[in-house]
Amino acid sequence: MNKKLLCAALLGGLGLAQAASAQEFDDRWYVSGSTGVNIQDTDRRTEDAAFGTLGFGKFISPRLSLEAELNYQNPDLTPNPNLWWSQYGVSVDARYHFRNADSKWWPYLRGGLGYQRHEEEYDAYPSVNSPAQRKGSNLAANLGAGLQFDFGRVDVRTELGYRVDFDDESYAADTFQSPSSTYPHLQEESYFTDVLASIGLTVALGPEPVAPVAPAPVAPNCADMDDDGDGVNNCNDKCPGSQAGQTIGPDGCPVPVSIDLKGVNFDFDKSTLRPDAVAILNEAAEILKRYPDLRVEVAGHTDQCGSDTYNQGLSERRAKAVYDYLTSNGVDAGRLAGPNGYGESRPLEDKGQTLPGCKSEINRRTELNSQ
Repeated sequence: MNKKLLCAALLGGLGLAQAASAQEFDDRWYVSGSTGVNIQDTDRRTEDAAFGTLGFGKFISPRLSLEAELNYQNPDLTPNPNLWWSQYGVSVDARYHFRNADSKWWPYLRGGLGYQRHEEEYDAYPSVNSPAQRKGSNLAANLGAGLQFDFGRVDVRTELGYRVDFDDESYAADTFQSPSSTYPHLQEESYFTDVLASIGLTVALGPEPVAPVAPAPVAPNCADMDDDGDGVNNCNDKCPGSQAGQTIGPDGCPVPVSIDLKGVNFDFDKSTLRPDAVAILNEAAEILKRYPDLRVEVAGHTDQCGSDTYNQGLSERRAKAVYDYLTSNGVDAGRLAGPNGYGESRPLEDKGQTLPGCKSEINRRTELNSQ
């Protein structure tokens, strides 16, 4: 097999070790051990044999583990079982586990590189030093797949592996006789492929990791909440569910908006706005703009001088003067009820009055009454 192709296949297998999710995982170191059958490459002329491993590793992410492993096998030579042949080595392997957070068993893929040591006796007849010995070391590559079963601290895993042993100096391999010599010569074997079937255990070291405890949820503080957005926190809000545009008191409940038009008075027998009244109406217009849901009645009144009929008409003209001023200064007419005149029917008490009742200025007025 081409070595470059083999290395590419190995790297492709290792490429499965992609970035893991951010979930928690058990990252304790563990020891591993396994035993199984090493099905030897027939070109070696060795018998299938039992093998054993001992390893040390850990998970470095929820799905990726790294492990250093020792292996040993001592097969018999097919031509002469009395000759010694052994193989042992070390490897570093990555395993990519197809595992969900709550899985109790899962499949995995294995890939890694190692270093194998060979010790063998071979028949060097007719040399007096027969049997001769050969010792050598070389690179090896591991590929495999398996299943792992979670039993808590101890996991069980079964695996079928494939090891490519780049041993190109084996005397046990098939030989041929050189026409010019009585000594056997090696065939040009550059590697051997062994199949390894095993079952083993991993045992986690150290105490079991404790999952982080989420902090208990903190009940929201009503003092920091304002569900209806009225500017009063939930602790103090006695009227939850306020509507936009309502005027809200410190207890969160709607309060009536009063627009004080004291000073919007008229001269005797007049319906013309005085300069002092204009200043007050300008302020009233700003209040109405600030509260777009507020509706008011424009109501005109008179003092008690004159006939009822005359005073009724005069109160209507006074209400109309205020109504026209507000609408001409940006107040929507749809928010104004009236203008309505009430004549002299709703007089106000003037406790400091020294003039006859028909001369009381406080009754020559226009009011804005909230609806």
